[in-house]
Amino acid sequence: MQQTSVMKPTFSLQNTLKNKVLPNWELYLFCLAGIVITIIFHYVPLYGIQIAFRDFVPRLGITGSQWIGMAHFERFFNSPLAMRTIENTLILSFYQLIAGFPIPILLALMLNSFRHERYRKVIQTVTYAPHFISVVVMTGMILLFLSPSAGIVNTILQALGMQPVNFMADASIWRHIFVWSGVWQGMGFSSVLYFATLSGISPEYYEAAKVDGATKLQMMRHIEIPMLVPMMTMMLILAFGSLMSVSFERVLALQNDLNMSVSEVIGTYTYRVGLLQNDMGFSAAIGLFNSAVNAVLLIVVNFITGKFFGRSLF
Repeated sequence: MQQTSVMKPTFSLQNTLKNKVLPNWELYLFCLAGIVITIIFHYVPLYGIQIAFRDFVPRLGITGSQWIGMAHFERFFNSPLAMRTIENTLILSFYQLIAGFPIPILLALMLNSFRHERYRKVIQTVTYAPHFISVVVMTGMILLFLSPSAGIVNTILQALGMQPVNFMADASIWRHIFVWSGVWQGMGFSSVLYFATLSGISPEYYEAAKVDGATKLQMMRHIEIPMLVPMMTMMLILAFGSLMSVSFERVLALQNDLNMSVSEVIGTYTYRVGLLQNDMGFSAAIGLFNSAVNAVLLIVVNFITGKFFGRSLF
């Protein structure tokens, strides 16, 4: 008996270009600008990573500078400031994650259950607006409101018979000011994705729940929250991927000599060493360490969520 062999389709670049790319060339053309920008600003600069392993001298250039290997990393970890900056960065990062991650979800659930369209739009506008305030303006507002001499907060405290407090000089409350001001500024905009997900839920689910006699809390628990889980997983993975990247601009604007013990993070330390002290090789090594930790956290959390919850980014 003659056996017939089944030919398996093989990948062909020519067929792919002919059948998929060329018929949709206009769509690929739209992507071209983004691809070029990504290559220029994200991949080409990777060539400069090697200054983290060189005694970089601008006059000699990157390749002309002496190769010193891991000396910059050893210098950083042997520095007395290393553990303090890493500790401050981790504390602020986890504090921001714990305080800021659930609030946009709760806000989206609240807005979705609010049936008065006009008032819901007002609440959305009020909560979204702080996101569009620049970091400089926002930190200026905080410094002005909390000023020990003319700030509105201390004016109220004095009117109540209390002594004025220099909030920005008190290291014990600086972290709370930094984190909760960031939560206030970003919670409205961060809730957009969750609210969009809730808006896409089919009304049939709610109708069936009402027939079964479910309350709003029960519908929120058994319909809305399960629908939000994929988006929550994705946002959590992305949050861990930037865990070590505390908002540099806000930290620097709110930082002073009196709160430096809790406000000095990796980003501000890199800025002082690299730009103010002109030690670019050392600052590049610190930045590379920071990026490497973020990359490892992203991969690990993505693996954990994919392994145990069946949801991951890649």
